[in-house]
Amino acid sequence: MGSTDAIDTDMTAVNRAFYDALWRDAKLQEPERFNTWETLAALAALAPDRLEVGPGLRPRLPISGTAFVDLSEPAVAKLAERGGLARLGDATSLPFADRTFDLVCAFDIVEHVADDEAVFRELARVTRPGGVLVLSVPLHPAGWTEFDAMVGHFRRYEPGLLRTRLADHGFVIERSAIFGMQPTNTWLLRMGMWWLKHHRRRAMFCYNRLFLPIGMRLQKPLAFTDGFADAAGIDEVMVICRRR
Repeated sequence: MGSTDAIDTDMTAVNRAFYDALWRDAKLQEPERFNTWETLAALAALAPDRLEVGPGLRPRLPISGTAFVDLSEPAVAKLAERGGLARLGDATSLPFADRTFDLVCAFDIVEHVADDEAVFRELARVTRPGGVLVLSVPLHPAGWTEFDAMVGHFRRYEPGLLRTRLADHGFVIERSAIFGMQPTNTWLLRMGMWWLKHHRRRAMFCYNRLFLPIGMRLQKPLAFTDGFADAAGIDEVMVICRRR
């Protein structure tokens, strides 16, 4: 096993442990509640074959009839109960044939994987020519915090690297928008980190029952720009791409 494989194995274990704990007692959030719904519902209406990678219990695509792949057994089970075509899987080895999907979504996924090239290859492989990829990632390595490490991030992206990764794998960025629900208040982040380390179960309960609902209410409408947005000062970006 090479060094990247070993790191990916470690990161997979970190991510599975964190998100199994998060989703085990969590309630599935309806995709209609997210500020992505209007955009993704329109795309999904034109995409009978669609996939969302790593949704946890926060799916953005319509649940019924959508294929889902996730590392977390609790998430897969709850998505399947709601009519999702959900299965356990890894973003570096998606269990689908080439050119299967018209629409593929991966929100906050590739930053969790050491070998992100493998993820981009897989996303490109399963997307049909002319199909759409919707992707979100955190930006700017200088913005790294303990929160990134806690939730299993391996990196933040320089905007230029993200554009290169997408172009190298056959994706053309059509639109982009500022994205994300991570609090920017440093004190709140540190307090949340302390609770996660010392009172994990209680912290998960408070997140799922209190902070997430508040965050959902405070979501701002997505404001898209053509191409790649000016990334200065942006913590996270959502991009809509077309497969060549």
